[in-house]
Amino acid sequence: MYETTAASFVAVAAALFVTELTDKDSLLLIAVSTKVRVWITFLAGATAFVITTTIIITLGAVLIAAVPVDWVRVGGGLVMIGYGLWQARGLVSQRAVNEEESKIPKAGSLVRVFVALVVTLAVLDLAGDATEVLTIVMVANYRDPIFVFSSVCTGLLAATAVETTLGSRLGRLLTPRRLRIGSAVVFVGLGSLIVFFGYL
Repeated sequence: MYETTAASFVAVAAALFVTELTDKDSLLLIAVSTKVRVWITFLAGATAFVITTTIIITLGAVLIAAVPVDWVRVGGGLVMIGYGLWQARGLVSQRAVNEEESKIPKAGSLVRVFVALVVTLAVLDLAGDATEVLTIVMVANYRDPIFVFSSVCTGLLAATAVETTLGSRLGRLLTPRRLRIGSAVVFVGLGSLIVFFGYL
C-alpha cells in the first residue's frame, strides 16, 4: 500500500490530468466548448466526472476486496498499455465522438444543454475509458477511497478547465491524429510505469 502524502496526491492528480487531456472525453469537451458557453461545459464536465469517479472508486473497492491487489495493479497497467497501442494503430475512431457530440443541443434551455452534456460525458466515460482503469489502479495502490477520490477529481477538474477554457485554441492544435499519438504515448508510458516499475 502506498503512502497518502501530499507528493502522492500531486502525482495522482497529475497522472489523471495528463491522461484526461489525451482521452476521448477531451475531444468532446473541446468540440462542445467551441459551441456552448464555457461555464456550462465546465460545470457539466465537472459534474459528470465527479459522478463517474464515485462509481468507479466504489467498483474498485469491491474489486480489490475480491481480487489480489497485485493482480489489479498489473492488470490495470496492461490494459493501459493495450489501450495505448490500440490508439497508436488508429483503431479509435473519431466517429464515436462526433456521434456523441451531435446528441448535445447547442441552443435552448441551459438546463437541457447541461443535463444532455452530463449524461453524454458520463456514458462515454463509463463505456470504456482509460482514466477509469487508472482510477481503479489508484484504489488498489492507496486503498483510501477519499484520498483517491479527491486527487483523481482534482486532476480531472483541472483537465476539464483547460479543455473548456481553451477549447477553440486547443481544437486547432489537438487534431484527432495528434491526440491519438499523444494518447498512445501517455497510456503506454503510464502502463509501463505501473507494471514494470510499480510507480503510481
